[in-house]
Amino acid sequence: MDDLNEPVALVTGASRGIGASVARILASRGANIAINYRSKGSRAEDVVASIRNLGRRAVLIQADMTDGGDIASMMAALRQEYGRLDILVLNASGGLEKGKPADYAMQLNLTAQVKLVDAALPLMPRGGRIVFVTSHMAHFHGERPIGGPYEPVAASKFAGEQALRARAPEFSDRGIGFVVVSGDMIEGTITPKLLERIDKGTIESRRAQAGSLPTVEEFAEAIVDAALAPEVRSSTVFVGNTE
Repeated sequence: MDDLNEPVALVTGASRGIGASVARILASRGANIAINYRSKGSRAEDVVASIRNLGRRAVLIQADMTDGGDIASMMAALRQEYGRLDILVLNASGGLEKGKPADYAMQLNLTAQVKLVDAALPLMPRGGRIVFVTSHMAHFHGERPIGGPYEPVAASKFAGEQALRARAPEFSDRGIGFVVVSGDMIEGTITPKLLERIDKGTIESRRAQAGSLPTVEEFAEAIVDAALAPEVRSSTVFVGNTE
């Protein structure tokens, strides 16, 4: 990175949960942050305030990742504010929202991820890092049965991961590291809560199977470690029980 003491990081979906924790931890370790959010503006503003209280720079960027114009505007704002991007944390995902088209999960978790990476690469110097955040249910899609409403989400997240993995040689040629961080069901995050509403007992069932579930902070710490490690030692980092 151009300045290891002050890397610039963009965290997508950073208004709450894992993304917000990742942004705060990156800032506590010396990074300046771009906070991307789609609709939770007041929460995103709180995250920005907490980062500035740490003495780091922070910029708030509203963008719907499924909108190509919003992605272009986000990159323009990044260029104006920081002039470069050292760390791209692809945290935003979805597919369980009500009222979305049938292909929304693929639009967000595959198409938008690839388009965002394409838009970000010109801003990323050698030594940069791309971190793709996923779940075990998505990472192991096709190897293990997944029933219910999360199946299409898992399929789309898996497709997004594979599309970016296929570009690892290109990233390497550019001097940019690529890491996937996959987590078990994370305590307190939105996806388990939504699944619990649909199928009561989902969280307890997984906790009993796994022994324990990772916390938001534990998962966020692993993501930040992957983003800031001097070199990529493994292309996949697992957090929590993988069985």
